[in-house]
Amino acid sequence: MSSHFKKKAKTKEEIPTASMPDIVFMLLIFFMVTTVLRETTVQVRTNLPFAEALTKIDQKRLVTYIYIGPLKLENNQIGETGVQIDDALIEDLSNVRTIMYRKLIEQPKLIVSIKSDQASEMGILMDVQQELREAGTLRVNYSTKRDVQ
Repeated sequence: MSSHFKKKAKTKEEIPTASMPDIVFMLLIFFMVTTVLRETTVQVRTNLPFAEALTKIDQKRLVTYIYIGPLKLENNQIGETGVQIDDALIEDLSNVRTIMYRKLIEQPKLIVSIKSDQASEMGILMDVQQELREAGTLRVNYSTKRDVQ
């Protein structure tokens, strides 16, 4: 036999795991950055009315909620009708126009979902609707509960 061909030494057939912590760390950062944790503290009571025909909105990121109802006070008391957008109570209803116009500029496909209590004053609801029209936010949804019969 020729001395040119030598038998190779046996190599280990293990999977290298040196970069495993780096990959796990990158995945962890990715999920921390892309996960949206958004909680809103509702400061008004919203006992929603019932409806027979409902449509579910699939793209929740396009939705901004406006809560209309009696203010929640201490000792389970309720106050006068209030309007809340995100976490802020709106004192002057003309601020609804400004806030919603800014949101519409940021998200042109914005959907406004109104969660109004059954006992809300209709005048305030109509005023909010008028402010939404003035802001140009014309995609409005009214949240309800399904009527179970």
